[in-house]
Amino acid sequence: MRKIDDQLKDAISRLPVKEKDKLLFRLVAKDDKLVRRLIFELLEGGQTRDARADELRELITKLMPESGDRTFAPGHLLLHLRHWNARIAEHVNATKDKSGEVILTCYLFALALRNHGDMIQRAPERRNESLAPYIVRRMNAIMKKAEKLHEDYHIEFMRDLNEVLEFIWKYRLTAAWARELAMKRRFEV
Repeated sequence: MRKIDDQLKDAISRLPVKEKDKLLFRLVAKDDKLVRRLIFELLEGGQTRDARADELRELITKLMPESGDRTFAPGHLLLHLRHWNARIAEHVNATKDKSGEVILTCYLFALALRNHGDMIQRAPERRNESLAPYIVRRMNAIMKKAEKLHEDYHIEFMRDLNEVLEFIWKYRLTAAWARELAMKRRFEV
């Protein structure tokens, strides 16, 4: 981001309020992340963080494909995981909900692996070459964030996280990535 020199700052501060508002509205409209954050903080009063997280969790539950579809492949699962991770990131950017990021991501991956773990293990390894490192890297990053959270939050995601870790260490391809990253086998308080 470019730094504004002091002369320009002074000139902007001397503008009439109406002109400042026009400029501000034009600038804010160009930044979608800022718009979402301002909606959360100013219009919703910052009080809807948990409701937003619950709504996102319900959407994940409702829209994550279930097992049994023979045409569903590891690549499809990777697309779904990336889509929902982006939605979780939007939620975190707007609400600054650090615990929600960990809780929702653990839930997303646990649900995906519950529904499609068998498909992943049955598929040829070459079909999982993109999915396996994605799962391991994402969960490794989430574990680091989880360790920084207060232990009162751990109860909300520990079961899901340990379920994902169990899958990672059981499946050969993900276990190889986990060993490379020196990933823990279980998340303990």
